[in-house]
Amino acid sequence: MADRHGDAAVGFHSGELAVQDRAGVSGQAGRLSGMVARGQLRSATADFLSSARLAVVTARDAAGRLWTSPLFGEPGFLTAADATTLRLDSPLPEADPLYAMPNHQPAGAIVIDFATRRRWRINGMLTTEPAGNLVIEVDQSYGNCPKYIQTSNSPAGASAADRELVFTGDRLRAEDRRLIQHADTFFLGTTHPASGADASHRGGSPGFVLTAHDRVWFPDYPGNNLFNSLGNIAVDPSAALLFVDFTTGTTLQLSGRAALTWDDQPADDGYTGRGVGFTAERVVVTRTP
Repeated sequence: MADRHGDAAVGFHSGELAVQDRAGVSGQAGRLSGMVARGQLRSATADFLSSARLAVVTARDAAGRLWTSPLFGEPGFLTAADATTLRLDSPLPEADPLYAMPNHQPAGAIVIDFATRRRWRINGMLTTEPAGNLVIEVDQSYGNCPKYIQTSNSPAGASAADRELVFTGDRLRAEDRRLIQHADTFFLGTTHPASGADASHRGGSPGFVLTAHDRVWFPDYPGNNLFNSLGNIAVDPSAALLFVDFTTGTTLQLSGRAALTWDDQPADDGYTGRGVGFTAERVVVTRTP
């Protein structure tokens, strides 16, 4: 389907269709295809966005690496300037790997409210204003169900601008693995050559994400059967993970490569036979002082 930006397409691409077919849910996904067609920021969506305190954005840095970054703010920092324009008035700190990222690139965003268990995905073209605020020209805009959203998480009081660099490298440290093993929430960034970047939320009981050395594995729980993230990975292995410890203010960002797993795993408590293996190639840790 043609896209007005030429880079970020809408509808299902070949990777999504292939995963839907292998999972045996092509018919179910087809009935929901209208949900991911070109969307607008309608009044109810705009109201939700204006109340949010956390948005997560997936894009590429100047070296072409994919990252997923958090944006924190008080209610009102996200605004729908019009039906196809989202403003994110929360500049990324210098410690974030997407600080000084290339301008005008496909990006994915997810806005989440843990307390009300609401989340909204937005995909489009991202630009950075001179003051550092972000703007997304929207191609896709749609909600996700409240499954797996943990209400105990709270971004209240967090500020993106306050984050300071703690560690950067190409290997996971022991403390990074501990953070992952105790997490009940993380964010997954993926991309597709024609459809652009995407950001999604994953949740479960602490321990649902496994890690050893620089490898991470997590199950794919039952969902809407659209397989936006897994479909992207089927075509392009570039991926990014974001873990946030809201208690300590620690943010763990990973950039690397992902691959789908289709064999039964002992840790597959979703019983779908699907999972994602991820190898970290770059690691960035920040913390709010």
